[in-house]
Amino acid sequence: MNLTEIVSPIANDMKAVDAVIRQRLNSEVVMIRTVGEYIINAGGKRMRPAMVLMVANALGYKGADHHLMAAIIEFIHTSTLLHDDVVDESDLRRGRSTANAVFGNAASVLVGDYLYSRSFEMMVDLDSMRIMQIVSNATTIIAEGEVLQLLNVHDPDVSVERYLQVVRYKTAKLFEAAAQTGAVIAGATPEQEQAAADYGRYVGTAFQLIDDVLDYSGDAEALGKNVGDDLREGKPTLPLIRVMQVGTPEQRDLIYKAIETGEADFTEVARAIQATDALEYTRKVAQEEAERALNALAPFPESPYKDALTGFCHFSINRNS
Repeated sequence: MNLTEIVSPIANDMKAVDAVIRQRLNSEVVMIRTVGEYIINAGGKRMRPAMVLMVANALGYKGADHHLMAAIIEFIHTSTLLHDDVVDESDLRRGRSTANAVFGNAASVLVGDYLYSRSFEMMVDLDSMRIMQIVSNATTIIAEGEVLQLLNVHDPDVSVERYLQVVRYKTAKLFEAAAQTGAVIAGATPEQEQAAADYGRYVGTAFQLIDDVLDYSGDAEALGKNVGDDLREGKPTLPLIRVMQVGTPEQRDLIYKAIETGEADFTEVARAIQATDALEYTRKVAQEEAERALNALAPFPESPYKDALTGFCHFSINRNS
């Protein structure tokens, strides 16, 4: 199944979320609307807001608060993208110019701040201290993940455990919060709420690990530029860490120096990754996370929405983009 098919049970809910986003983005400050709409309309997968909706529906929710909660999650995610691209000095995201490349760093940071603040203002409307606890904790941990990633930059001695900690903090935590808040809105039992949180965390981790795989999949010659863009930032990801674990001394030295300096023959780096089991290993770790996510769904009643949550697990590890 592709993502469109997976989210088809919540198609009307997603339209309602889009309406909330447009309404809440309607600032009197034109630049906020312009930058916000640019990034929100960039063609993302919208998996995080969809997860809010899917979990709430799977647990029998019949109201409209899940639409607001999904928009809140999307605003927080958009805010992190705006800030990430400035920190990473990125010019492209999904083949499209980043907001900072188009509007400048200052506008991107400030609009990111606005969306972040707006999300908490919207949360007050839900009048749920539990949701405030979950989301405020999540945003704190995401910020910690950003700093941890910064500390890992140009450090070729980063362990698998340190890298996975960054993934769980920086990426998986918002998936976790999305699923958990969907459960809270639906009046879930404590067991179901914890199951939802676990599910989101595992799917989010698998999703990021497959991003790592896709970064290095394909023809080595064509990959040279993309690999170079990634490595110039000095970010050690799981495929690179794996090459240094199992590769030849020459391959290990090549990757080590590439991470440390941000300079290398990047086509050779891609070849080294593909000559080892780095991609297969990373995919296997992602599959294990997806299996944990599937197991976490046990307390959920059978429904088309639970089937869709299962579909998310399969999509997270079988996607090509």
